[in-house]
Amino acid sequence: MVEISLNADLGESFGPWKMGDDAALLPLINAASLACGYHAGDPGIMAETVRLALEAGCSIGAHPGFPDLQGFGRRALKMSAREVEAITAYQVGALAGTAALHGGKVTHVKPHGMLNTLASADADLARAIARAARAVDRGMILVVLPGTELEKAGRAEGLPCALEGYADRLYEPDGRLASRALPDAVHHDIAVIREQALRMVLEREVIARGGVRLKLEVQTLCLHGDEPSAVEAARQVRAGLLAGGAELRPLPEMRFSGRVSV
Repeated sequence: MVEISLNADLGESFGPWKMGDDAALLPLINAASLACGYHAGDPGIMAETVRLALEAGCSIGAHPGFPDLQGFGRRALKMSAREVEAITAYQVGALAGTAALHGGKVTHVKPHGMLNTLASADADLARAIARAARAVDRGMILVVLPGTELEKAGRAEGLPCALEGYADRLYEPDGRLASRALPDAVHHDIAVIREQALRMVLEREVIARGGVRLKLEVQTLCLHGDEPSAVEAARQVRAGLLAGGAELRPLPEMRFSGRVSV
């Protein structure tokens, strides 16, 4: 039996401005990664999204990013490892308090956008994020791209690491995600998203740029909540995985190995 946790990046609205249909998406996934007010979201949005996630039976995670509302956390900010550690702890702690207010708990941390991209390649930033996550909870699950510095740092801190794949992103032959600056970096066709998701989970491979077949072990699959097709894509991916015999679980119910991916 193949186990997988479907996750989505949510809580990215701000005040009266709405991004994505979180209420419709949450019943289709297993784990919600919530913006913590730096790249998106605000205290009210965080509280409402926590409430919706708990109602849907989803596990709750923090999605900390750079303090960059205008750039949606997708621009590189020059920050030291100490600063990254501080902003990560600040955001995770804020969501932990919000979750506790509603009877929930933050069980995973997944860096957002450019912070995730940089920490995947920079050992100092990766260690800063892992330290901050562990400081909040020694059993915190760290969601990471396989084989990255972030995975190594998480395991070095003794954190369970959930290896993440992206159903709606193009991969490079070396396993990196294609830069969003490229026109074909994000898949918008639901049929393509569904096919990539099923291939990743059921066959443990992804077709990278140029048709390269890349072996890839994933334990959680991301569906971006800010895409217009997010709800229908999640519905079709979920149905396809269940039909293929996969078992869908919240992240805290997954079993994680201790080895570093290669």
